Amino acid sequence: MNANNAPPTMVHEFDSDLEQAFIAEYWRDRGYDPDHLDDLPEELVRALMTEASVYASGRLTEIEARASFVAEVHGLVEAG
Repeated sequence: MNANNAPPTMVHEFDSDLEQAFIAEYWRDRGYDPDHLDDLPEELVRALMTEASVYASGRLTEIEARASFVAEVHGLVEAG
């Protein structure tokens, strides 16, 4: 079963898990431990979260675009 045919809750959970992984990746790449963000000033955590959310959103969009392209190439969906 692919993501397009999966029940909505499964797709949402997958996206959510992947989004959280990208957010954690963003923090680690900048030298922060996602498990110790409580030790940082609230303003810094808020800024990091905003930046990480934008990063994760971009990565998810990239994955969706690639998946659509692959489906299009394989004739699974019509070109938009």
